Order: sequence, then C-alpha cells, then structure tokens
Amino acid sequence: MNTIKKQAHIAGVLYILASITAVFAWVYVSGKIFVCDDATATANNIRASETLLRLGIASELTGSIIFIFVVLALYRLFKPVSEKHAMAMAILLLISTPISLLSVLGELAALIVASGANFLSTFDQHQLDSLSYLFFRLHGQALVVAQIFWGLWLFPFGVLVVRSHFMPRFLGYLLWIAAFGYLANSAVALLSPASRQAIAQFADPLQMAELPIIFWLLIWGARVKHIPATAS
Repeated sequence: MNTIKKQAHIAGVLYILASITAVFAWVYVSGKIFVCDDATATANNIRASETLLRLGIASELTGSIIFIFVVLALYRLFKPVSEKHAMAMAILLLISTPISLLSVLGELAALIVASGANFLSTFDQHQLDSLSYLFFRLHGQALVVAQIFWGLWLFPFGVLVVRSHFMPRFLGYLLWIAAFGYLANSAVALLSPASRQAIAQFADPLQMAELPIIFWLLIWGARVKHIPATAS
C-alpha cells in the first residue's frame, strides 16, 4: 500500500475511535445524567448511574489521548502539502487537549460530592446536590472553551485538504463549514447563554460537516495517481 494512502487510513482509524469515545462521553453519558436547571435530579442521576459516569470519564480521557495521535498522523500526512498550515493545525488542536483532560475534574468532583462522603457532613443534602450540579456545569463550560479550538483547527486542516493533490477539495470546504458551527456554538454559550438552544439548531448541523473527512480517511484514505513508467 502506498505510504500516503496508508498514513491516511491510520489517521482515519484513530479519528473514528476518538470521535466514538467523545460522542459516548459528551452526548450519551451527559444526556443520561445532566438535567438542566435541576440540581436534585442531576445529583440523583449521578448517584444512580455512578458506573455509567465513570465509564464516561474513562471514555473522555481515552478520546482526548487518542486525538493527540490523530493530529500527529494528520501532521505527517499533510506536512508535504504545507508545513506552516500543518503546524498551525496541530498546535490549535493540541491546545484543546489539556483543557479537555482537566475538564473531567468537574465530573469527578460532582461524583465525590453527590456520594456524600464523610468529610462533607457539614453540608445538608440540598447543598450537596447544588454543589454537585455546579461541578458538572463547570465540566460543560470547560468543554465550551475547548470547543473554540475544535473549530479553529479545522480552518488550516481545510486549507491542507483543498491544496492537497490526494483528497477531494469539497472535503476541505466542509471542514470550514464545520469550523463555523463549532465557533458559533462556543461564542453563543459564552456571550449569550439564553440564545444557546436557538443557535444550536443551526450550528449543530454545521458541525456534522466534519464527518465526511473522517469516513473518507477511514474508507478511501488518499487518492494517489499512478504514473506509468516510460519506455526506455
């Protein structure tokens, strides 16, 4: 198998693994546990689904670590296209990694508080539930910050795809669309939280424009043109 095609497949495999773990942790687990504006219900869900939350935390950490190798694989793949843009792509995504890793501290704190450990006996149940809810919310806010870089890295990534000779240009344009979706969601969450749900209806579908590049890398890899040998 051609080196470029093999490298593209490696990036695709890592990309899909990281995405699956992220979706499980940030969409499925959070959806099962977090109840907006209801501290008691959220704390009860944490206590009732402790194993699920711990699996979500492990999945979140695993996904963040895998994404480090994703960006390294993509850097190796696109470095010959433009080292400057490949470096920008790698740096922007890697900046989000420590933010994502540290965000799980909020979930761990929420789990500890909801469990009602002995050293928390000075707090009543309502206060414990509120603290647990607060820590879980902090986890979500940390991901909002990380989401800024999840959007920004797609701009140089899209440039690399458009300029490359081994991937369809439309995939690069889709990456730019996805970038605007991520940035719109994070900007509204930080600047106008009351409008978040309304904007998410339009921004979330834009984020889905990142999916085609994942499946293209995984299934087709890179299109390498074979040049026939000339007769001597």
